[in-house]
Amino acid sequence: MVVAYFSAEVGFESGLHTYSGGLGVLAGDHIKSAADVGLDLVAVTLLYRQGYGRQHLDKDGNQSETYGEINPEEYLCDTGVEISLPLDGGMLHSKVWLYKIKGISTYFLDTRHSANSDAHSILGNRLYGGDDKTRIRQEYLLGVGGIRALQKLGHNITGLHLNEGHCTFAMLEMLSQGWSREELSSRSLFTTHTPVPAGHDRFSWSDVEEVLGALLPRDCRKLGGEEYCSMSHLGIALAGSVNAVSNLNAWVASSMFEGTHIEPITNGVHHITWTSLPMAEVFDKHLLGWREDPTILAHAGKIPEEDLITARNHARSILRDLVFASTGVEMYSNRLTIGFARRFATYKRANLIFSDIERLLAIGAGKIQFVFAGKAHPKDEGGKQLIRDIFAGAEQVGDEIPVAFLEDYSMATGLAMTAGVDIWLNNPVRPMEASGTSGMKAAMNGVPNCSILDGWWPEACEHGVNGWSIGESEDDRDDARDVEALYNVLENEVLPTWDEGDSRWSHLMRAAICTSARFTGARMISDYRRFYDAFTDA
Repeated sequence: MVVAYFSAEVGFESGLHTYSGGLGVLAGDHIKSAADVGLDLVAVTLLYRQGYGRQHLDKDGNQSETYGEINPEEYLCDTGVEISLPLDGGMLHSKVWLYKIKGISTYFLDTRHSANSDAHSILGNRLYGGDDKTRIRQEYLLGVGGIRALQKLGHNITGLHLNEGHCTFAMLEMLSQGWSREELSSRSLFTTHTPVPAGHDRFSWSDVEEVLGALLPRDCRKLGGEEYCSMSHLGIALAGSVNAVSNLNAWVASSMFEGTHIEPITNGVHHITWTSLPMAEVFDKHLLGWREDPTILAHAGKIPEEDLITARNHARSILRDLVFASTGVEMYSNRLTIGFARRFATYKRANLIFSDIERLLAIGAGKIQFVFAGKAHPKDEGGKQLIRDIFAGAEQVGDEIPVAFLEDYSMATGLAMTAGVDIWLNNPVRPMEASGTSGMKAAMNGVPNCSILDGWWPEACEHGVNGWSIGESEDDRDDARDVEALYNVLENEVLPTWDEGDSRWSHLMRAAICTSARFTGARMISDYRRFYDAFTDA
């Protein structure tokens, strides 16, 4: 059995910034977790020489981006293997680089090749950059080129796992190589994340036909859509199995892809990657074997309060030092630190907490402080406005509520924040959050979530025990209702619990860690393994 795992972005480490957010980091965690249990899996992605872009913020929160070059030799090994594909009347050439974790290989396809035209050479410059003509060519290289690269490297593919629609063309390549529709169906798993139609790639059929030519099946318009080619609809129509990344996400996706059974497999995070050093030392002392078997985290109730508080205070001080060094904002050791970090998309409502400055000051002056981080897509003006709103809110609350915004959100920043804040805030418009893995990372580090009941949180929340829900399970957007619920829970439940002191807060932290045992990459991989094992029987 060799399962070929395809993803347009993969996040392994901060310097190799070929990821934009949760999708790519989740792909990295998936591969790491598969490596932990020795799965026969190989992965394919693209090498974006300029990555997703470095974020720069001025004093008013205006975001700009620069694109420094990634030197693959610092992170990857040159396999010496090259592939070529027909494209635009010529050939597209790609080098193949290797990133190895334990026994699992991840291959990065690189268009910076001396034989490529300038137009082809720059195809791999940026993640989610360029127009549709660029994106479709990137996806052609990922899917078709990825299959051919794996075969040239000696891998005999027996199953496909496609992480979103960007990878769909891999299925067409397997059909062209002789797999029947039945074989493809029985050997393919398609994972959908994005719960909004706008998040799924759609290309004009003329562009698809120009790039793929004879690889397109005759009934492709019936499968992918008459007006445009929806990559997700095409992939789901060809795949025998489809899953979403939380129970709620599966329900939402079922309404988007009518007539398709969509299995829920809630995401999980790689526990070794996302446990801070101070907490890992405590786990090593009191939860023997947790590194090999993260279900042992469910026994966090036996961690002594003193050791737990000492570790948490160490993680909190690391974050305070990072904030001061990066922003000059001084955080207080005795205040409740609220963290918010994720992609700055408008539905995530990063600015919601600043909706009523007077009320926020009445609740939190002298008691709370905020740390924010996150990038808006370079073309997302709405997302960029959210960042400016955070800066404006910070200015208004002044010295009474410190607010810091950490520039250029990365995996390293994410670990420092999920380990070093006191509660993890999440207030998207339900049900638009697919999963929300940052909240799982926080819980693993003993940080309670305070969140809208979206993504993974409806499956995990025990209100007042391991965190708090914001509002009920309303599916319509009502910012006034939701911010009122947020203020109420902060004022009447979170802060009073904080004020009770370490002993009470330790109960919350232990419960959060216990909860995280169900949301690890190890559990996620065990769920996916049911599908992988079925590939061998097909």
